[in-house]
Amino acid sequence: MSQVLRLAIVDQDDSSRDALKALLLGMDIVWLEAECSRYEFFPDVVTQTEPDVAIISLDGDKDKAMSLISQVNATLPTCSVVAVSTSTDGELILGAMRAGAKEFVTAPVKAEELVASFERLGDNKLTANGNKSRSGRVISITGSGGGVGATSLAVNLGCSLAADATNSVALIDLDLALGDADVYLDTIPDYTLADVAQNVERLDFQLLKRSLTKHASGLYLLPRPVQLQDSELITADDLHRVFGLLKATFSHVIIDLSKSYSDLDVMALNESDDVFLITQLDLPCLRNVVRLLMSFAEIDGLKEKTRIIVNRVGRDSGQISIKKAKETIGADLFWQIPNDYRLMSEVRNNGIPLLQHAPKSAVTQSIIELASAINENLDLAEASEKAGVGRWLNFWPGKSKAAPAAEQGNDA
Repeated sequence: MSQVLRLAIVDQDDSSRDALKALLLGMDIVWLEAECSRYEFFPDVVTQTEPDVAIISLDGDKDKAMSLISQVNATLPTCSVVAVSTSTDGELILGAMRAGAKEFVTAPVKAEELVASFERLGDNKLTANGNKSRSGRVISITGSGGGVGATSLAVNLGCSLAADATNSVALIDLDLALGDADVYLDTIPDYTLADVAQNVERLDFQLLKRSLTKHASGLYLLPRPVQLQDSELITADDLHRVFGLLKATFSHVIIDLSKSYSDLDVMALNESDDVFLITQLDLPCLRNVVRLLMSFAEIDGLKEKTRIIVNRVGRDSGQISIKKAKETIGADLFWQIPNDYRLMSEVRNNGIPLLQHAPKSAVTQSIIELASAINENLDLAEASEKAGVGRWLNFWPGKSKAAPAAEQGNDA
């Protein structure tokens, strides 16, 4: 199951509710949105949080629980009900199913039984939604060196994706020491990644969005900590929980990695559906691409989901050619973005995204096309194979004069 299910639970018994919570918190495929200890309060909880799944214990009061199942189905038809009970009585199970429960799980709940139920519910939701998952698509953007334009791409790709009203997009700045995504968006955030990581277990869907800074483009930003020492407050476990909540909340999650490839960066790479490795057409960057791909090959599945994007293509002189670059790294180049140093300096220094400042420029259009491929939920590996690398590398909406130079290059 590729999606993250958001859950709400109701159980009048504190001990069994706590045991279920502990079990759920260890699962990557779910996010516990809310819990409740009273049947009569649960309809309000469901209305406010709109979970994918409601887990209802039948043991507190069987009649109230059965009525609650029917009420949840009537109030929120998109919410699937899982009934839980220590009893295996056939009449009780049949009654829960007649009331509208989609699954019945025997308590004490076993992890494998609960996961199997969630898998079935998730598959049914995918079918009902035309195979469109609610789980956020996670894209990590990383560089082959400093200053190659990884943050520029992360910010502007996020804004381009957010331009589609059907998307909700979050950008996380994981360069904990020197990240500057907030500068690119000219924002002064109230909260940072350190704040969210420290309080992740107390956050829900609504509080998370209020903790992020929303840009005029529609992009939500979670910036790096203000103080350098605050970076130590962010643990891998906290970050894992943050990613889980973000995936359950947003349609797209973009992570701007640091250049240190720390444990947190590697964890983010593993969490990602796609990894965009940014390079330029110079020897130091291309050699770093080779080194990184060799390291990525040691981590299961990481190299296979990595796409190489060439930035600043078409500078006047000194660039290695596309052909020579491919020979050097021994891999295909997935995308290229044309060079426009003056424009990129303007948008960075003024804190204005490309889509707002220069929507018709070649560099903006290249990023829009990349966003379009992502937005259509294409498998980027298949898209590259079907279209052929040449199409991606040669296609320039509003083609600039700089683009042909990319093909000529310098073979040195």
